[in-house]
Amino acid sequence: MHVNRFGIDVLETIEDAIQWSMLQALDTWSTQDVPDNTAAWLYKVSLRRLISELKSEKRRQAILDEQVPPVDEYIANEETLSNEMGCAMLRMLFTACHPSIPIESQLVFTLKSLCGFSVREVSIRLFISEANVYKRFNRAKKFLKADIKTIDSVAADQLENRIESVYKVIYLIFTEGYLSSDADYSIRQDLCEEALRLGLFLRDSEIGCKGKTHALLALIYLNLARLPARQHTSGALTLLEQQDRRLWDKSLITHGVSYLRLSTSSDDISRYHIEAGIAAEHCLSPSFKETRWQKIIASYELLEKISPSPLHVLNKALAIAEHDSPSQALDVLASYDFPKWLAQSYHWYAVLADLHARDGNISVSAKNADLAIEKAPTDTIRSLLRQRLIRSKD
Repeated sequence: MHVNRFGIDVLETIEDAIQWSMLQALDTWSTQDVPDNTAAWLYKVSLRRLISELKSEKRRQAILDEQVPPVDEYIANEETLSNEMGCAMLRMLFTACHPSIPIESQLVFTLKSLCGFSVREVSIRLFISEANVYKRFNRAKKFLKADIKTIDSVAADQLENRIESVYKVIYLIFTEGYLSSDADYSIRQDLCEEALRLGLFLRDSEIGCKGKTHALLALIYLNLARLPARQHTSGALTLLEQQDRRLWDKSLITHGVSYLRLSTSSDDISRYHIEAGIAAEHCLSPSFKETRWQKIIASYELLEKISPSPLHVLNKALAIAEHDSPSQALDVLASYDFPKWLAQSYHWYAVLADLHARDGNISVSAKNADLAIEKAPTDTIRSLLRQRLIRSKD
């Protein structure tokens, strides 16, 4: 939101103010109660710091005089502030998702500068090196500085060209919240809620009121519904087959199913429609054993056609292992030429370890398990992998 108000020209100063507010939070919240609305608290503190810094630079004074009302006008009403923050964030997403910037660089820039992801978190989510993150971020920033336009000056047809990137950013925000690469938090509820809020703002906009938005919201709601059972009181993550389904939030499941139905009013079927359908299969199944795996396999096959990704093949193999056998799942993986970025990731080694263990190939499983645990980005994910691999051997 600060970037939307002050412009990308002062991005470094904005980043410094945000980092300062986080340090203040660590200091303050360790001795006082954590505020109910942490995002609003951080926003207020960083805004005050930012204005103070800009005032100290005379060359920025014109920007302040022209664009910045008193801080109190921003923070008088937290509900208004929350809505304004969401609307401003959505505007900046569209502004930053410039079609002249490669899609991966758009994602790097928006996740890092607008969503507050660390370089490491962006690297993990996009399966690229940290050095690549830096390069893409700096190139995108340089382009936007030279050709920045506010969303109000972008034509409607240009907005349509940008909405796919906006969907991807919201999806990645939720994904990072649902399985965080943060060393201290296995689930980031704040990011999950931010993704939902942005999706709802997009739904209410003229350009975003469409089936694909409804499908993305369905996917978010259906996955949010499982969060209460997804984490043990110790903080450890719980595998899907071990979750107490009585803890799943039925009202969120209802919301998700409603949005999924609403999304089918359009003939435009996207990856979000299919992934939401898979999530619905899990949510509506009475138990893990009663899951309709054949439908999930068919969904992944459709995903491969409309939105090709080796990750879909990997997930399809896991579904085949449940419906048919681990041996057939391994045959599927052997028939596919996986790219290096996936074939050297913890996801790949974890799936191989799981399938080989269940197929009785214990020594092969052990080698892959060691590699998966070694490459896992956090202790929480390492713990989750150990749970899964122990289950595979039983």
